[in-house]
Amino acid sequence: MGIDVPNRPMKFAAVIEYTPDKAKIAELRPPHREYQRGLKSEGKVALAGPLVDDSGGIIVYEADSKEDVEQWIRADPFAKGGVFVSWEIHPWNLILANRDLLPV
Repeated sequence: MGIDVPNRPMKFAAVIEYTPDKAKIAELRPPHREYQRGLKSEGKVALAGPLVDDSGGIIVYEADSKEDVEQWIRADPFAKGGVFVSWEIHPWNLILANRDLLPV
């Protein structure tokens, strides 16, 4: 008989492609950022931000499973509104961070 190991939260990096529709991105950015701030306050988002050219973004989540991350992405106003065109979710190991270089 095996031993059940509880799920341990781990980091997942989501690499997301946006629609090229800049007006849609601008319209939905405020509710998207509000949603992301809510996930951050719940301990579910470690860091997030768009690519400089607004062609996509990267969000690093803290979750028990890839399925949790998938649900959070699908519930995001950017996903519901068609800004998120596609995404890939990768389990991610944070090895090194320089907090002095992180703006928040």
